[in-house]
Amino acid sequence: MISIAFIDDHPLMVEAVTSLLLRTGGFQIMAAGGSADDVVEICRTARPQVMLVDLNMPGDVFAAIASTVALEPSTKVIAFTAATGVEPAIRALDAGAKGYVLKGSSARELIEAIMACVGGETYITRHFAGRVIATLRDTSLRRRAAEVVKLSTREQQIVRLLLHGKTNKEIAGTIRISEKTVKHYMTLLMQKLQVRNRLEVVIAAQKLDARSDATMRH
Repeated sequence: MISIAFIDDHPLMVEAVTSLLLRTGGFQIMAAGGSADDVVEICRTARPQVMLVDLNMPGDVFAAIASTVALEPSTKVIAFTAATGVEPAIRALDAGAKGYVLKGSSARELIEAIMACVGGETYITRHFAGRVIATLRDTSLRRRAAEVVKLSTREQQIVRLLLHGKTNKEIAGTIRISEKTVKHYMTLLMQKLQVRNRLEVVIAAQKLDARSDATMRH
């Protein structure tokens, strides 16, 4: 049974999603709220496994997500929102959210996102994930992120192609190595960045760059 808290200032949305999850089975709704302050308070008192958090609520939701992750690292925060802009998605992920699901997504995808995040993965709505990755293509961002984790020249090549949405087969053809070798490098990258999949490689590189920028400003 997966325990869930739902924080959204639209009661009808809370009611609809709660009903959906209860009908599906395997989920327990522990608490509900409607503001950024509720995010931290519910995490502190209920300690659910998953928190579905709307981004368009009273208060600083991004700060609340960061506080929640710091307070209870085992709680998986999923931004469940109508915000289709890339910037709020990046901010939510940087704050510590493990998932970003658009409210227009199917019930099946919401459940898939919950299960993925509980399993330790990062999940972004499928048709939206490409836009998030595309935002991370800035050359200097990629270069500094690669320097922070001390990637080899070959690993940097693969990261650049990955950021452009290339498949393993396309990467292999571009840099003239076997697809098997590409998979080997992907495994090394995931180990270095301590992530589990291709999308998380991109997100980790972006986060490393953000931390690098913060260090340079101090």
